[in-house]
Amino acid sequence: MSSAPLPDAASGPLRRYDLDWIRVGAFMLLILYHVGMFYVPWEWHVKSSHEVAALEPVMQLTNPWRLTLLFLVSGAATRFLADSLARDGRTGAGRLAGSRTLRLLPPLLFAMFVVVPPQSYYEIVEAVGRLAPQADAYRNAFTADFWVRYATASGNWCGPDGCLTTPTWNHMWFVAYLLVYSLILAALLALSSGRFRALGVLLERGLKGWGLLIWPIVFLAAIRWGLAYRFEITHDLVEDWYNHALSFSAFLFGFLTARSESLRQGFIRLRWPALLIALAAWAAWAAYAWEYRAEDAMPAEALRRAMRIVYAADQWAFIAAILGFGARHLNHGGPVLRYLTVGVFPFYIVHQTVIVVVGHHLAQLHLPLAAEAGLLIAATLALCFLAYEVARRSGWFGLLLGVRPQAAKRPPRAA
Repeated sequence: MSSAPLPDAASGPLRRYDLDWIRVGAFMLLILYHVGMFYVPWEWHVKSSHEVAALEPVMQLTNPWRLTLLFLVSGAATRFLADSLARDGRTGAGRLAGSRTLRLLPPLLFAMFVVVPPQSYYEIVEAVGRLAPQADAYRNAFTADFWVRYATASGNWCGPDGCLTTPTWNHMWFVAYLLVYSLILAALLALSSGRFRALGVLLERGLKGWGLLIWPIVFLAAIRWGLAYRFEITHDLVEDWYNHALSFSAFLFGFLTARSESLRQGFIRLRWPALLIALAAWAAWAAYAWEYRAEDAMPAEALRRAMRIVYAADQWAFIAAILGFGARHLNHGGPVLRYLTVGVFPFYIVHQTVIVVVGHHLAQLHLPLAAEAGLLIAATLALCFLAYEVARRSGWFGLLLGVRPQAAKRPPRAA
């Protein structure tokens, strides 16, 4: 990918294939994570009759950092896009805002009114037995005229724990937040005449040596201490302040450091210590979450405070290890990466609906756990690839699933 000759970009790489591979891997992990949500005892849209409590520590392996990593990598991808759009000394902020809006808004709206509604439908179907038992769960007062009631926010689907809000974006909250963050970034670039990029130099200076591991953990622990207990993660955009402090910071970090060779080398040098810290923190956090998994469990306040630091160490150490090993071993392109870099966005858009719909109907067959889970994973991957293949052959309609016309025939750009 070509880049405008910006002062802080001259010595940086023109493309980070390692970040592309990490992005693909993170999205694939997210798909498997949501398959796990069908089986783990935690609350979700639909549930299998096979409850697997032993999955909880496995889910905790990625739970603290998977989306933070995605925001960081998305910020880095946005940096390369922004630099490619900067021309003749101009920041390219307007072009960036337009590009991000065209890429993210159509799939967000399409998902909210076409892709996501089946998730709410089957959530209601499975709740019918708890709210108002019916002989036929699919045909009752709760699901009658479903889509119209969903789209007009007139469903009145309420139970003891509250009401189901529609229309909703469910898993597409990530895309909504990414769009908002991109527009804020474009405004920052415009207001600063592009000098905002220079903050990356300050990050380089402040994150030398072990500071690359220590200071981000301090920051993550600070926002967890100061915000997490006051602002539960809601994904509703307007009251999600801890999540914004976490996700927007990761997005900006990725944007500001994407071209930094010194930080890339720092991650490579610290990859093994980061991995050891990550595994130790995961073991401690998973044990804590398992011990106090009951709803009425009340750990001591001192322990809760200490675990906020452990959680922060878990978050950043895993991210640092992944960035380090990725920079060391994954900085190469090729046709597979080209295909998947474009494909993982439509994968993300459709995957959760596929899991919900296929999982709900597989559960009715009462298959053994291994057969059910195997079929669910296979069907999810197959339908994700099918959605991508349809989108890449649909011209401008492919934008509804996040695929620009002819995108698969060009080198991948930011998503």
